[in-house]
Amino acid sequence: MRAVSIEHYENFPVASVLCPRHLRPAVAAIYHFARTADDLADEGEATAEQRLQDLQAYRADLTAIASGKSASPRWSASVFQPLAAVLRTHQLPLSLLHDLLDAFEQDLHKTSYANRDELLDYCRRSANPVGRLLLHLYGVNDALALQQSDAICSSLQLINFWQDFSRDGPAGRVYAPQTELLQFGVSREAMLACKDSAAARAMIQQLCVWAEALMHEGAPLVHRVPGRAGWELRLVVQGGLRILAKIRAMQYASLTHRPRLQGTDAPILLWRALAMKAMKAAPISEESL
Repeated sequence: MRAVSIEHYENFPVASVLCPRHLRPAVAAIYHFARTADDLADEGEATAEQRLQDLQAYRADLTAIASGKSASPRWSASVFQPLAAVLRTHQLPLSLLHDLLDAFEQDLHKTSYANRDELLDYCRRSANPVGRLLLHLYGVNDALALQQSDAICSSLQLINFWQDFSRDGPAGRVYAPQTELLQFGVSREAMLACKDSAAARAMIQQLCVWAEALMHEGAPLVHRVPGRAGWELRLVVQGGLRILAKIRAMQYASLTHRPRLQGTDAPILLWRALAMKAMKAAPISEESL
């Protein structure tokens, strides 16, 4: 699973200094829930069958704490005791946590996507719940805010896919929709082998334009999330756009090279976060790197 993350969860706000202090335990509990489930689905040498059994046991523990019962000892102290407190205190929508588990389970058997709608449906469960959970904590829940949050989170998930072609291919996964593969004449086998080509780069360019348009669609939300959380969201948005700029600067060769954020990017992200009121829909130019 390639959830919104720096390293694994590159753009997930993990109780950072900008997160309101009183919400940090809740944000950390949500993060550890998602992080542990991601590890069950993706890390180690377990078989797909064992991974599914572990995720089913994990889901059973979630159901248990939601009904006031105790979780099994395996993850209780690290995940479910803190999460149970957050569920009680903040009345988190349980369906969003189940959606995340649905996405992790899907990754065990589904390795390709027919079209953009099918991929966005995956994002709806793998990424969008994170944004909605955080908005719930911040008390922002109107329809427009949820729509903008979904756009940001789906964009981050897509950016993570385009960033990680060189990792997902060897793992047997192709997240570029089959409609795009057919349009540009790129085979699934070439994607699995991470075979660079002019056609593949043209396809990746188109995919990046799609992800960037989604990000700009959701970006106005940063002005509606209150306090320091809004500034944190600005950095999350700018982090995603920065990865797209790096893919653009390498001429869309992300099948063979994985761009990543580094410490030297921090001043640029801060400056662009401050300037977001003037942010236009036009893409970031290579010269701005």
